[in-house]
Amino acid sequence: MFLTKDNKIKWRWLGLGGAITLGLVLAGVFWFDKPVYLFLRQFDWWLWHWFDKIFDAKIWICVSAIVLVVFYLRKIMKTKPRYRNSQNQPSFQTFCKDFWFKTRNSYAVFVLSSVVAASVVGKLLKIIIGRMRPVFFEALDKTGFVPFSTDWAFNSMPSGHTFASFAGLIMLGLLAPRIKWFTWSLAIIIGLSRVCVGAHWPSDVILGAFIGMAAADLTKAVLKRGGAGILR
Repeated sequence: MFLTKDNKIKWRWLGLGGAITLGLVLAGVFWFDKPVYLFLRQFDWWLWHWFDKIFDAKIWICVSAIVLVVFYLRKIMKTKPRYRNSQNQPSFQTFCKDFWFKTRNSYAVFVLSSVVAASVVGKLLKIIIGRMRPVFFEALDKTGFVPFSTDWAFNSMPSGHTFASFAGLIMLGLLAPRIKWFTWSLAIIIGLSRVCVGAHWPSDVILGAFIGMAAADLTKAVLKRGGAGILR
Protein backbone atom coordinates (compact mmCIF):
# COMPACT_ATOMS: atom_id res chain seq x y z
CA MET A 1 0.00 0.00 0.00
CA PHE A 2 0.95 3.66 0.21
CA LEU A 3 1.23 4.05 3.99
CA THR A 4 4.21 3.63 6.31
CA LYS A 5 3.98 2.02 9.74
CA ASP A 6 3.94 5.47 11.35
CA ASN A 7 1.01 6.50 9.11
CA LYS A 8 2.82 8.68 6.61
CA ILE A 9 2.00 8.61 2.93
CA LYS A 10 4.60 7.21 0.55
CA TRP A 11 4.01 9.88 -2.08
CA ARG A 12 6.35 8.35 -4.64
CA TRP A 13 4.63 4.99 -4.33
CA LEU A 14 1.23 6.69 -4.54
CA GLY A 15 2.30 8.53 -7.70
CA LEU A 16 3.72 5.33 -9.19
CA GLY A 17 0.52 3.49 -8.31
CA GLY A 18 -1.52 6.21 -9.99
CA ALA A 19 0.61 6.03 -13.13
CA ILE A 20 0.34 2.23 -13.31
CA THR A 21 -3.41 2.44 -12.75
CA LEU A 22 -3.77 5.00 -15.55
CA GLY A 23 -1.76 2.76 -17.86
CA LEU A 24 -3.91 -0.27 -17.02
CA VAL A 25 -7.11 1.72 -17.48
CA LEU A 26 -6.00 2.93 -20.93
CA ALA A 27 -4.89 -0.59 -21.85
CA GLY A 28 -8.27 -1.87 -20.75
CA VAL A 29 -10.23 0.69 -22.76
CA PHE A 30 -8.23 0.07 -25.95
CA TRP A 31 -7.36 -3.61 -25.57
CA PHE A 32 -8.27 -6.10 -22.84
CA ASP A 33 -11.64 -4.88 -21.50
CA LYS A 34 -13.77 -6.76 -24.03
CA PRO A 35 -12.04 -10.18 -23.91
CA VAL A 36 -11.69 -10.17 -20.11
CA TYR A 37 -15.29 -8.99 -19.71
CA LEU A 38 -16.61 -11.77 -21.97
CA PHE A 39 -14.55 -14.35 -20.07
CA LEU A 40 -15.72 -13.24 -16.60
CA ARG A 41 -19.35 -13.04 -17.70
CA GLN A 42 -19.32 -16.84 -17.72
CA PHE A 43 -19.19 -16.71 -13.93
CA ASP A 44 -22.38 -14.74 -13.35
CA TRP A 45 -23.41 -16.59 -10.19
CA TRP A 46 -26.41 -15.72 -8.01
CA LEU A 47 -24.14 -14.80 -5.07
CA TRP A 48 -22.69 -11.82 -6.95
CA HIS A 49 -26.14 -10.26 -7.20
CA TRP A 50 -26.39 -10.27 -3.40
CA PHE A 51 -23.06 -8.44 -3.36
CA ASP A 52 -24.72 -5.83 -5.55
CA LYS A 53 -27.23 -5.11 -2.76
CA ILE A 54 -24.90 -5.41 0.22
CA PHE A 55 -21.76 -3.54 -0.84
CA ASP A 56 -23.22 -0.44 -2.47
CA ALA A 57 -21.59 2.86 -1.42
CA LYS A 58 -24.84 4.03 0.19
CA ILE A 59 -25.00 0.88 2.32
CA TRP A 60 -21.39 1.37 3.44
CA ILE A 61 -22.12 4.95 4.47
CA CYS A 62 -25.41 4.16 6.21
CA VAL A 63 -24.07 1.18 8.16
CA SER A 64 -20.93 3.06 9.21
CA ALA A 65 -23.02 6.03 10.34
CA ILE A 66 -25.36 3.81 12.35
CA VAL A 67 -22.44 2.06 14.04
CA LEU A 68 -20.93 5.46 14.82
CA VAL A 69 -24.14 6.69 16.48
CA VAL A 70 -24.46 3.47 18.49
CA PHE A 71 -20.86 3.84 19.60
CA TYR A 72 -21.55 7.41 20.75
CA LEU A 73 -24.69 6.38 22.64
CA ARG A 74 -22.69 3.72 24.48
CA LYS A 75 -20.09 6.32 25.33
CA ILE A 76 -22.56 8.83 26.78
CA MET A 77 -24.05 6.08 28.95
CA LYS A 78 -20.66 5.88 30.68
CA THR A 79 -19.54 9.50 30.40
CA LYS A 80 -21.85 12.49 30.78
CA PRO A 81 -22.33 14.24 27.42
CA ARG A 82 -21.55 17.92 26.97
CA TYR A 83 -24.30 19.83 25.20
CA ARG A 84 -23.84 23.22 26.83
CA ASN A 85 -21.16 25.89 26.37
CA SER A 86 -19.25 27.81 29.03
CA GLN A 87 -22.33 30.02 29.58
CA ASN A 88 -24.36 26.87 30.34
CA GLN A 89 -26.44 27.33 27.19
CA PRO A 90 -27.30 24.57 24.67
CA SER A 91 -24.72 24.70 21.90
CA PHE A 92 -24.53 22.71 18.67
CA GLN A 93 -20.82 23.43 18.44
CA THR A 94 -20.25 22.00 21.91
CA PHE A 95 -22.26 18.91 20.97
CA CYS A 96 -20.16 18.40 17.81
CA LYS A 97 -16.94 18.69 19.81
CA ASP A 98 -18.24 16.20 22.37
CA PHE A 99 -19.36 13.81 19.63
CA TRP A 100 -15.95 13.97 17.96
CA PHE A 101 -14.08 13.60 21.24
CA LYS A 102 -16.01 10.46 22.15
CA THR A 103 -16.02 8.80 18.72
CA ARG A 104 -12.74 9.79 17.11
CA ASN A 105 -11.06 6.54 18.21
CA SER A 106 -13.72 4.26 16.73
CA TYR A 107 -13.34 2.08 13.65
CA ALA A 108 -16.59 3.60 12.36
CA VAL A 109 -15.03 7.07 12.02
CA PHE A 110 -12.14 5.71 9.98
CA VAL A 111 -14.33 3.54 7.74
CA LEU A 112 -17.02 6.18 7.23
CA SER A 113 -14.46 8.89 6.42
CA SER A 114 -12.65 6.59 3.99
CA VAL A 115 -15.81 5.55 2.14
CA VAL A 116 -17.12 9.13 1.95
CA ALA A 117 -13.79 10.38 0.58
CA ALA A 118 -13.70 7.63 -2.05
CA SER A 119 -17.35 8.23 -2.95
CA VAL A 120 -16.87 11.96 -3.52
CA VAL A 121 -13.92 11.41 -5.85
CA GLY A 122 -15.50 8.39 -7.54
CA LYS A 123 -18.87 10.04 -8.17
CA LEU A 124 -17.21 13.08 -9.71
CA LEU A 125 -15.13 10.91 -12.02
CA LYS A 126 -18.21 8.92 -13.03
CA ILE A 127 -19.86 12.11 -14.25
CA ILE A 128 -16.74 13.61 -15.85
CA ILE A 129 -15.68 10.43 -17.70
CA GLY A 130 -19.19 9.39 -18.72
CA ARG A 131 -18.38 5.86 -19.85
CA MET A 132 -21.10 3.66 -21.34
CA ARG A 133 -21.92 0.60 -19.27
CA PRO A 134 -21.37 -2.87 -20.75
CA VAL A 135 -25.11 -3.26 -21.34
CA PHE A 136 -24.64 -1.17 -24.51
CA PHE A 137 -21.99 -3.62 -25.68
CA GLU A 138 -24.14 -6.68 -25.01
CA ALA A 139 -27.31 -5.24 -26.53
CA LEU A 140 -26.00 -3.03 -29.32
CA ASP A 141 -22.32 -3.95 -29.68
CA LYS A 142 -21.57 -0.34 -28.81
CA THR A 143 -18.98 1.22 -26.49
CA GLY A 144 -17.92 4.80 -25.87
CA PHE A 145 -18.02 7.84 -23.62
CA VAL A 146 -20.55 10.59 -22.96
CA PRO A 147 -18.61 13.02 -20.72
CA PHE A 148 -20.34 15.07 -18.03
CA SER A 149 -23.41 12.86 -17.96
CA THR A 150 -25.34 12.14 -14.75
CA ASP A 151 -27.26 9.27 -16.35
CA TRP A 152 -26.64 5.87 -14.72
CA ALA A 153 -26.12 4.30 -18.13
CA PHE A 154 -23.08 6.52 -18.74
CA ASN A 155 -21.54 6.33 -15.25
CA SER A 156 -19.63 3.07 -15.58
CA MET A 157 -16.12 4.30 -14.72
CA PRO A 158 -15.07 3.92 -11.95
CA SER A 159 -17.05 1.14 -10.29
CA GLY A 160 -18.95 2.50 -7.27
CA HIS A 161 -19.20 -0.82 -5.43
CA THR A 162 -15.46 -1.30 -5.95
CA PHE A 163 -14.20 2.06 -4.69
CA ALA A 164 -16.57 1.97 -1.69
CA SER A 165 -15.71 -1.61 -0.77
CA PHE A 166 -11.98 -1.12 -1.21
CA ALA A 167 -12.14 2.07 0.88
CA GLY A 168 -14.01 0.31 3.69
CA LEU A 169 -12.34 -3.10 3.61
CA ILE A 170 -8.79 -1.83 3.09
CA MET A 171 -9.33 0.50 6.05
CA LEU A 172 -10.56 -2.37 8.22
CA GLY A 173 -7.46 -4.31 7.23
CA LEU A 174 -5.25 -1.39 8.20
CA LEU A 175 -6.96 -1.09 11.58
CA ALA A 176 -7.05 -4.82 12.27
CA PRO A 177 -4.06 -6.42 10.52
CA ARG A 178 -5.00 -9.91 11.73
CA ILE A 179 -8.03 -9.95 9.42
CA LYS A 180 -6.32 -8.07 6.59
CA TRP A 181 -6.07 -11.22 4.47
CA PHE A 182 -9.85 -11.61 4.64
CA THR A 183 -10.93 -8.00 4.13
CA TRP A 184 -8.53 -7.37 1.27
CA SER A 185 -9.45 -10.66 -0.44
CA LEU A 186 -13.14 -9.80 -0.09
CA ALA A 187 -12.52 -6.41 -1.69
CA ILE A 188 -10.92 -8.09 -4.70
CA ILE A 189 -13.79 -10.58 -5.00
CA ILE A 190 -16.33 -7.76 -4.89
CA GLY A 191 -14.48 -5.95 -7.66
CA LEU A 192 -14.40 -9.05 -9.87
CA SER A 193 -18.09 -9.69 -9.20
CA ARG A 194 -18.98 -6.33 -10.78
CA VAL A 195 -17.64 -7.60 -14.09
CA CYS A 196 -19.20 -11.04 -13.69
CA VAL A 197 -22.70 -9.55 -13.34
CA GLY A 198 -22.16 -7.31 -16.36
CA ALA A 199 -22.29 -4.01 -14.45
CA HIS A 200 -18.75 -2.80 -15.22
CA TRP A 201 -15.72 -3.19 -17.44
CA PRO A 202 -12.49 -4.56 -15.92
CA SER A 203 -10.80 -1.14 -16.19
CA ASP A 204 -13.72 0.40 -14.25
CA VAL A 205 -12.89 -1.97 -11.41
CA ILE A 206 -9.16 -1.27 -11.60
CA LEU A 207 -9.71 2.48 -11.27
CA GLY A 208 -12.25 1.97 -8.50
CA ALA A 209 -9.82 -0.24 -6.58
CA PHE A 210 -7.06 2.37 -6.76
CA ILE A 211 -9.41 5.14 -5.60
CA GLY A 212 -10.54 3.01 -2.64
CA MET A 213 -7.00 2.06 -1.62
CA ALA A 214 -5.74 5.62 -1.89
CA ALA A 215 -8.74 6.93 0.05
CA ALA A 216 -8.15 4.45 2.89
CA ASP A 217 -4.45 5.29 3.18
CA LEU A 218 -4.92 9.06 2.92
CA THR A 219 -7.82 9.04 5.39
CA LYS A 220 -5.89 7.04 7.97
CA ALA A 221 -2.88 9.33 7.58
CA VAL A 222 -5.01 12.47 8.05
CA LEU A 223 -7.00 11.15 11.02
CA LYS A 224 -3.90 9.84 12.75
CA ARG A 225 -2.16 13.16 12.25
CA GLY A 226 -5.25 14.80 13.77
CA GLY A 227 -4.89 12.76 16.92
CA ALA A 228 -7.41 10.00 16.27
CA GLY A 229 -6.30 6.67 17.63
CA ILE A 230 -7.51 3.14 17.07
CA LEU A 231 -10.18 1.56 19.23
CA ARG A 232 -8.88 -1.42 21.15
